[in-house]
Amino acid sequence: MKDHIRKRALEVGEYISQTNNTVRQAAKVFGVSKSTIHKDLTERLPKINKNLATQIKDVLERNKAERHLRGGEATKRKYQKN
Repeated sequence: MKDHIRKRALEVGEYISQTNNTVRQAAKVFGVSKSTIHKDLTERLPKINKNLATQIKDVLERNKAERHLRGGEATKRKYQKN
């Protein structure tokens, strides 16, 4: 694994563990795609730092469980504007 990829995976992992943000939000902050962030967190990070990867897995699972609520809120705001 190249050094810049390793560094990015660690930075993204630290960022998500501190902020509990979604993959989409992290992708905007780091200027890469959601797929890249997801791959960094699920495939690369466990090889680099297992403890951090475990924390991130919990955050990702929580975000996945809550995403239908966020989507519902976005739809509600969309139609309230009209």
